[in-house]
Amino acid sequence: MTVTSITRKRAEQVASEHEVLTRRRSLALLLAPVALLLLIGLGALLSASSVEALERFGDSLYYFRRQTMWLGAGLIALVISARVPYRLYQRWAIPILAVSLIGLVSVLLVGIVGGGSRRWLAIGPVTIQPSEFSKFAVIVFLSAVMIRKGDRANDYRHFFGPVIASVGISGLLLLSQPDLGTAMMLSFAALAVLLVSGAPLRYVGGLIAAGSLVVLISVWRFSYQFDRIMAFVDPFADATGDGYQPVQAMYALGTGGWFGIGLGESRARWAYLPEAHTDFIFAIIGEEMGLIGALGVILLFATFTVGGIVIAIRAKDLFGRCLAVGIVAWIGGQAIINIGAVTGALPITGISLPFVSSGGSALIVSLSATGVLINIARSDS
Repeated sequence: MTVTSITRKRAEQVASEHEVLTRRRSLALLLAPVALLLLIGLGALLSASSVEALERFGDSLYYFRRQTMWLGAGLIALVISARVPYRLYQRWAIPILAVSLIGLVSVLLVGIVGGGSRRWLAIGPVTIQPSEFSKFAVIVFLSAVMIRKGDRANDYRHFFGPVIASVGISGLLLLSQPDLGTAMMLSFAALAVLLVSGAPLRYVGGLIAAGSLVVLISVWRFSYQFDRIMAFVDPFADATGDGYQPVQAMYALGTGGWFGIGLGESRARWAYLPEAHTDFIFAIIGEEMGLIGALGVILLFATFTVGGIVIAIRAKDLFGRCLAVGIVAWIGGQAIINIGAVTGALPITGISLPFVSSGGSALIVSLSATGVLINIARSDS
């Protein structure tokens, strides 16, 4: 064996070791924050939901037990999706979207009404929210179809067809529930996929303009959405009406100070803050764990986003890259919108905090998507 061949073999070994180390780091950036967010979520949920659970069901641990059950199912889904080769989703893109659309249509036909919206399906004793799966379905479909079309996407007929079939129809079905928050989140994730796939910017710009118009029409069409905008502009103008939730969330965050009033000591949960264990659980975290705890949660989501971006950059093919970016845009963007709404930086949209808020469908789908990211990371070499 010559010196040159030995040197080459050593260089290949070093490169391989570097690949393994980089992959482990990207997985750590992804999984460590998810694990911590799940633990924080369970702790915050136990505190935030105990009063309502006791009043409604006579069991202060009702929501906690149910979320623990969903977490178990979600972790199983994560393990399974981490083992399924992500390229299979490229073949299943159309059936996946079809299942999603059937679910959204079923909600409008036989769904359960809650909080003025029809968003849930009852399957025996279990209720599911098909809109959560629709985010993943649209990401998969757009990633697969735009890559398959390649340069043909420069033709508006090849570009707008898949977009209308996925984002357009899904968005209209969501707005019919009505669920503007999920429709906007789905559109944001789709936009990220389109940009990464190399879609023509002029078409993407047209979609943004059209989407903005749809949002304005929706706000005008549904009075409660307009009221939320007004409550965002000045929540204290109607602090006992439409501004009640944002005002109480601000009080809870302000009460927490730097280090919080202590775990399990929330005052806002005593019927002061509606949806304390779902959309506004971040306020309970800020109240009990203070600014330091709230910033810690934000840092965890930022770390998750960085880990996802690293996985996307290192993805072996464009489909994996689009899939990873879409998932990161969805989960990271949803965290930004939820936290922004709770802190008063954004209008209330009614979407939950990923991995933290109470909700089985959201938790299972989010953990499944995390499993897809793991599979992409493992396949990057």
